[in-house]
Amino acid sequence: MSTLRYVSTRGGSPAAGLSEAIAAGLAPDGGLYVPQTMPRLDVADFYPRGSLADTAATLLAPFFAGDPLAGALPAICAEALDFPVPHRALPADGAHVLELFHGPTAAFKDVGARFLAACLARLPRTDSRPLTILVATSGDTGAAVGAAFLGRPGVRVVILYPDGKVSPRQAHQLGCFGDNVSALRVAGRFDDCQRMVKAALNDAALQAEVPLSSANSISLGRLLPQMSYYAHTALAWWRERGEPLQLIVPTGNLGNALAALWVRALGLPVGRVHLACNANATLPEFLAGADYRPREAVATIANAMDVGAPSNVERLRWTFDDATLRRDLPATAVDDDAIRATLARHARDHGEVFCPHTATAVHVLDALRAAGDHSDWTVVATAHPAKFESVVEPLIGHPVAVPAALSAMLARPAHATPMAADDAALKAWLRSSPG
Repeated sequence: MSTLRYVSTRGGSPAAGLSEAIAAGLAPDGGLYVPQTMPRLDVADFYPRGSLADTAATLLAPFFAGDPLAGALPAICAEALDFPVPHRALPADGAHVLELFHGPTAAFKDVGARFLAACLARLPRTDSRPLTILVATSGDTGAAVGAAFLGRPGVRVVILYPDGKVSPRQAHQLGCFGDNVSALRVAGRFDDCQRMVKAALNDAALQAEVPLSSANSISLGRLLPQMSYYAHTALAWWRERGEPLQLIVPTGNLGNALAALWVRALGLPVGRVHLACNANATLPEFLAGADYRPREAVATIANAMDVGAPSNVERLRWTFDDATLRRDLPATAVDDDAIRATLARHARDHGEVFCPHTATAVHVLDALRAAGDHSDWTVVATAHPAKFESVVEPLIGHPVAVPAALSAMLARPAHATPMAADDAALKAWLRSSPG
C-alpha cells in the first residue's frame, strides 16, 4: 500500500504526512488538509461480521498508509469506537434512523474527538511544553473534545463557545471538566469563535510561544473517523438489501456530511445524500445555484448548526466541482417553526423524540414523503434530545430521560471564563495562560 500524502485546499503548502497534518490542524497557508488522491475501496475488502472498529480500521488503512501511526490504527479504532451506533427502523414506512449519540457526551462528535485524542496520544513530540488543543464549538464539539482529552498528560484543551447561544445543559457540559480543560464563553457567535481559533493557529509567533493544534472538524483526525459509521452502516445495508444507503444529514460546519460524501467517493454503497440545515441558509443557497456567500450566523433552536461560514466548504469544493455539487447534493433550510412542529408531531403521532438538529432531517424526510418519494431513507440523529430539554420538553409535553453519562456531567460544578469576540483577546489569554 503506497504512502498517502495530504495537501492544502489552498495549494500553498507542501504535501504532508498524516501525522503531520493531524498534529498541525490547519495547513500553513490557512487551508484544510485533504488527501492528495482519494483511495478506492470495495465491499469485498471488509469483513462481513466485523465491528464498527473493524470496519474503521479497514476503511482508514489507505489513509494511514506509510505513516508512523499506521501500525497503531486498529488499536486507535478499538479505543475510540467502543460504543454502539444503532441503525433502526422508524415507524414511517421505509425510513430508518442512524443514532450517533450513544457516546460519553451524547453527540456524534464523540467519534471524531475520541479518535483524534487516541491519535495525538501516540504521536511523539520533541517539545516538552504542553500542546494546547483549541476548539470552537456551537454546542456539542467542545464537550466531546473535553471528555476525550480530560486528564491526558502533555495536552490541554481550550474550548471557545458563544455565550448564551448554546443550551443550558450544553453550557454546563462545556464548563464541567476542570483539570486540563478550560472553557471560554465568548461574547459573540460561533463564527467569531471559529475565526479566533483560526487566527491563533495561523499566528507563527504565537505558535512559537504556545504550541497549538485544533480539534474542530477542520482536523483530519476528526473527519476521517466520521466516515466509519457511514461505511459500516452502508455495508450492512448493502449486504441485507443490495441497495446503497440513502442519507439525510443535519449539517452546520459540514464535516459530518462531507464524511458521508467521501465514503461514496471511495466507491462504497452510499447513494443519495440530502443536507438538512437550519435557518442558516449559506449551503442551501449555494447548492441551489447562488454564489457561495458566507455570512453572520443567525441563532436558532438547532444551535449546534448555527454556522454562517462552514469551514468544510473548502474541502467540499476541492473534492467536487460546483456543477456536480449543484446537480447531486440537495440541501434544505428548515426554520425554527418547522423544527418545533416536526418535534411535536413525531412525538405525538409516533412516540419518537428527536433533538432539534435531528428534527431538521426528519422535516426533510417528511417533505420528501409528501412529494411522493417513498424510497428508503436514513435520517442521521446527531445528538440525544436530553441535551436540549428546554426546547424539546415543552413541545412533547413530558421530560426526556437523561443518559447516565450526561447525568454525571451535569452533577459536576461548571465554570467558564468570559472573553470578548476578539482575535487579540484569545491570543493574549493563551500567552498569559500557557498551561
